[in-house]
Amino acid sequence: MTLSELRAKIDELDKKIVGLLNERARLVQEIGKVKAREGKPVYAPNREQEVYNKVAANNPGPLSNDCLRAVYRELMSGSFALEKPLKVAYLGPEGTFTHVAARERFGSGVTYVPAKGIDAVFSDVATGRADYGVVPIENSTEGGINDTLEMFIESDLRVCAEIILRIRHTLLANCRLEDVRRVCSKSQALGQCRRWLGEHLPNAELKEVASTSEAARMATCEPGTAAIAYAGAADLYGLKILAQSIEDSPNNFTRFFVLSKTFGDHSGHDKTSIMCSIKDEVGALYGILLPFKHHGINLTKIESFPSKQKPWTYWFFIDFEGHCADKPVTQALEEVKTKCSEMKVLGSFPKAK
Repeated sequence: MTLSELRAKIDELDKKIVGLLNERARLVQEIGKVKAREGKPVYAPNREQEVYNKVAANNPGPLSNDCLRAVYRELMSGSFALEKPLKVAYLGPEGTFTHVAARERFGSGVTYVPAKGIDAVFSDVATGRADYGVVPIENSTEGGINDTLEMFIESDLRVCAEIILRIRHTLLANCRLEDVRRVCSKSQALGQCRRWLGEHLPNAELKEVASTSEAARMATCEPGTAAIAYAGAADLYGLKILAQSIEDSPNNFTRFFVLSKTFGDHSGHDKTSIMCSIKDEVGALYGILLPFKHHGINLTKIESFPSKQKPWTYWFFIDFEGHCADKPVTQALEEVKTKCSEMKVLGSFPKAK
């Protein structure tokens, strides 16, 4: 077949695809009406995961599953607007890794609301200024984000989804590498690039700032200042990329939570997060872990952090496999609660890949 004949066939397929996409969109509108009547949330992470899994199962190639996932992410993002326009708060400003994670999950069809701090993201969701919020919860090399963990002590918000983002740090500036005298970024980013900075910029001043985007902004107006940030910030702030993938560990991932006012439904492959403050007695930690063993529940994370309410007291953040509505999980949590001075179930959500 000639090139023009092949292109004519593509044009025919595109016409059919557009028709099918709009037919799907009309069904989404009907689903939105049902959800509104039944008081169900627009965003359903369990259904989202189900759609992705079915698309992958039905994919014979040559397009990769990742390619189709990206297409369906935008398709579902556009569908949100047909049901109800969504606002998603995130730790801003624009161009932070939290912004990248939020767009990775919700696509370009929602309105993004930058917040000046993690506490502001919680506030935006709690007061209804945003429908959902995205906050970092832990980094694979730097550990838990205490600002987020502490907010969960005070807040009644739930976790309905998690996002795992591969972190690739980039050095941005408006000067040459040899002219860099100061490097700005968040403390976590500076820590994750410590060896690279020591080797390539041993004499540069390291300055901690509120966000990677704030670092990029400073690099635009301060001669000799570079920023460690997301590569996309180069276009946002008009900077040059001096070096890419400068993180010390190739396994540098950050996990984010999606904040909601409601629990998520079963997906079949779920995790649950809880927080608890244990009683000050011998064997207290052992006591809260034993019920998980007895009920065959696999713990995936346990981390302690100090309580600001009382000196030398600690909270524990615990992740485990299963949904809080599962019978073994329900039974285990009932037993754990008797061993705690306080316990909060943050939420159950589909396991991120």
